Amino acid sequence: MSHPAPEEEFAKRSLRRELLEVRSGLTAGDVQETAALLAVRALDLPELAQARTVAAYVSVGSEPGTRALLDALHARGVHVLLPVLLADNDLDWGSYDGRDSLARVRHGGRMALLEPVGGRLGPEAVLGADAVLLPGLAVDGRGMRLGRGGGSYDRVLARLARAAADPALVVLLYDREVVAHVPGEAHDRPVHAAVTPSAVHRFRRSLPQGPLT
Repeated sequence: MSHPAPEEEFAKRSLRRELLEVRSGLTAGDVQETAALLAVRALDLPELAQARTVAAYVSVGSEPGTRALLDALHARGVHVLLPVLLADNDLDWGSYDGRDSLARVRHGGRMALLEPVGGRLGPEAVLGADAVLLPGLAVDGRGMRLGRGGGSYDRVLARLARAAADPALVVLLYDREVVAHVPGEAHDRPVHAAVTPSAVHRFRRSLPQGPLT
């Protein structure tokens, strides 16, 4: 994977800093209210309505909340995969079986993450997902996503591309995080949709035409 040009990396850092500063001003009530709205809007997506397996994540801190959405998908009978951070920043996966199936894990000096406590399914488990919910800080009109810079989901997307897997890629954001431009590189893979509390933004993917078989 090529390294970004210095000006692109500077632009990414500046945008991340700006967006994280805004998120840091949100209250717990703001995050909870947004989580409920995101769950309702995301559950109406055909990509999720028809999915048997969804790779997702547990939101932390002031991230757009995912817990209500995870519970709703699990209640539907969807197999929900959740990430387990590995020492090299790659992701393994485990199954979500309700809130009691999560444990708080601290990786070094980072923020503690909620991860599944059951057996590990391996990094390749994501290849079986019909949809992948991605964390992010912003998305632009091309569907280019700005992540936090750790590279974990770049590895996931590269793994999907190598296997010619094409799940629906969906990012959950706050309304103001749909921006004019996200600095990117040639290898970056656009998402298909962004869900915010007030809208669904679609990019390059057409809607499913019928039930998955």
